[in-house]
Amino acid sequence: MAKGYWIVSVEMYDAEEYKKYQQAVRPFLASKGAVFLTRGGAHEVVEGEANSRNVIIEFESYEQALAVYRSDEYQALIPLRRNGSTSNFIIVEGFDS
Repeated sequence: MAKGYWIVSVEMYDAEEYKKYQQAVRPFLASKGAVFLTRGGAHEVVEGEANSRNVIIEFESYEQALAVYRSDEYQALIPLRRNGSTSNFIIVEGFDS
């Protein structure tokens, strides 16, 4: 089964508010078996434009990635993220090799 991924490009404008989101979302995602592949770190824009922070989170399946995002628990966390940042948030399906 193909894995699913959250790919989130974030521009923080209030680090303290964004930290509240981070502190709430990490244990929630861990409880769902999600794995952070990137969480900030160095990056180089070689084409186009990008925000200052890039996060990639892996799920067991595309369906799980969608379900976790759509869950009531995660929907309740979205305002915390938006209080401290703007973002581009996409959910993609990996491929079976």
